[in-house]
Amino acid sequence: MEAFPLSAAAVSTGVVALAEIGDKTQLLALLLAARFRKPWPIVAGILVATMLNHALAGWLGALVAHWLQPDVLRWIVAGSFAAIALWTLKPDTLDDGETLPARGAFIATTLAFFVAEIGDKTQIATVLLAAKYQPLWQVVAGTTVGMLLANVPVVLLGSRFADRLPLKAARHVAAAVFGLLAVWAAWKGVG
Repeated sequence: MEAFPLSAAAVSTGVVALAEIGDKTQLLALLLAARFRKPWPIVAGILVATMLNHALAGWLGALVAHWLQPDVLRWIVAGSFAAIALWTLKPDTLDDGETLPARGAFIATTLAFFVAEIGDKTQIATVLLAAKYQPLWQVVAGTTVGMLLANVPVVLLGSRFADRLPLKAARHVAAAVFGLLAVWAAWKGVG
């Protein structure tokens, strides 16, 4: 019997919540909150994307490392960051006060977060935590809760103060950050 029944979940939650502070996905959460102004579909999208991404990381991380050469993974991640950078530049087409449908916010968040987590430090942490701690469901649950702890406050605050945010400047800064991440991943690789 383990000393603490949910120690794998607790360790995983703490590690990912700390690793996520200041991460690119927090910036993504802020931009999505400002763009869609629908916090709960965004939170649901973060939840679904993180659960799927971290479950795959935990279950298949070791196998994928054997299947893909580091250079191939490097270019997949670099291309993903470049795609997010371009998507971020797309200006909003909403009139003042109009919001996008909740379904659009959920789908956009789920896809964007899933892609943004590929090769991210929290995904790599999930692979390492799954290799060290058992059972796997606790690791995935813990890393997912850690992501939510770090990103839900950003979504809620971003939705609330979206009308005060300089969205055009935020979009350009975010695109530049993701563009730099694409260059960095292409140059240095993943990890």
